[in-house]
Amino acid sequence: MTTASVARRLNPLRRWSLLSRFTELGGVARLLLLTQLAFNLGFYLVVPFLAVHLAQDLAMAGWAVGVVLGVRTFSQQGLFVVGGALADRFGTRRVVLAGCVVRIAGFLVLAVAPTFPVVLAGAVLTGFAGALFSPAVEAALAEEGTDCEERGVMTRAELFALFAVFGEVGSVTGPLVGAMLLGVDFALTCTVAAAVFVLIWAGHYRMLPRTPGRSSGEPVLAGWAGVLRNRAFLVFAVGYSAYLVSYNQLYLALPVELERATGSQGALGWMFALASVLIVVGQLPLAAWARGRLGRARALPLGFGLLAAAFTAVALSAPLDPLPGPWALAPAVALVVLLTLGQMLSVPVAQDLVPRLAGEQRLGSYFGFLSSVGGVAVLAGSAGVGALLDRAYEPAPGAALPWAAMAVLPAVGGLVLWMVARRARVPRGRARAAEHAPA
Repeated sequence: MTTASVARRLNPLRRWSLLSRFTELGGVARLLLLTQLAFNLGFYLVVPFLAVHLAQDLAMAGWAVGVVLGVRTFSQQGLFVVGGALADRFGTRRVVLAGCVVRIAGFLVLAVAPTFPVVLAGAVLTGFAGALFSPAVEAALAEEGTDCEERGVMTRAELFALFAVFGEVGSVTGPLVGAMLLGVDFALTCTVAAAVFVLIWAGHYRMLPRTPGRSSGEPVLAGWAGVLRNRAFLVFAVGYSAYLVSYNQLYLALPVELERATGSQGALGWMFALASVLIVVGQLPLAAWARGRLGRARALPLGFGLLAAAFTAVALSAPLDPLPGPWALAPAVALVVLLTLGQMLSVPVAQDLVPRLAGEQRLGSYFGFLSSVGGVAVLAGSAGVGALLDRAYEPAPGAALPWAAMAVLPAVGGLVLWMVARRARVPRGRARAAEHAPA
């Protein structure tokens, strides 16, 4: 056992410290983590305020605002599978740099767009940039996680947990900065966001290795064909989409519960802040605990069980009269805490399982396909959940129905992932590396 390993075991706070874990990583891994922070910062500088800009500054009708936001989401979430295949074919570096350029162009178009068609073009550019960028970064991070395991620095699941923390910091910081800039001018907000992505481009241009794509020389469609032949992964992707549908209820179902319990959505911002604090403070220790005590075959169903428990808690309280005073927020707080804990426990483990199911090949295609399946599930699930939530204001027992229905989805998804995780094999070399990784 090395001196560094002994020090980590003697000081448990070190393994939970964001700075200490960050300094243990190599240059490329650090770059990818900082990229996720800057990526979310730049994205959330603009997107949360886009609807306000379109409605108030450009006086667009509600249908036009909805089309712009819907097309932006689809051009990102629906095209992840394209970006992932391109990363496999042409290499992470080229696709990440291209994604940065496309997003810079998208933000600059939004900054000056005077009409609906130009705004729509800017929205498509910003969305497609994410489709290029995200699968490539996740694939590169998975490769860096392999190296971390082999060197005994941390497991790949823990690196994905660290990735989530950095992303959450950016997600929290972006809207705060954007709100300040919005008081000046929306064009300035877009320009600052574009400047953030110029810095991201420069960092990746200088530091990302010029390695060829894993499927260099093969047709782009070869990656998709390989994914579609992998039945275990397809089952996994469908089961995992239950998490994405469930976590999306922070934006769709949580406001309904707040309205029912308190008569307003005034506490919504505090609920999102609570989720962010939980992730930033608790993600690393929870990931370390899950690795040491559970293993992925138990961490995944437990995480999804927490997602199901979140909706069950509201289902039990919804038919009852709201509690007096601040206690009326108790079901909403339970929903946020349990959903966030479920995400923190299961997502890093699931992301680590993707390369294992992929045989460590064509990672861009696999991560891209996973995100696109999730996007389709969220689109379909949101429509169904939205229809059910109309009953949330009904007298008992009807008010419990939408929440009980939402609890079933992650429960089934967790069962599916448990079966897939049990059958997933770990290469012997990586298993030994994981066993000797510092706790």
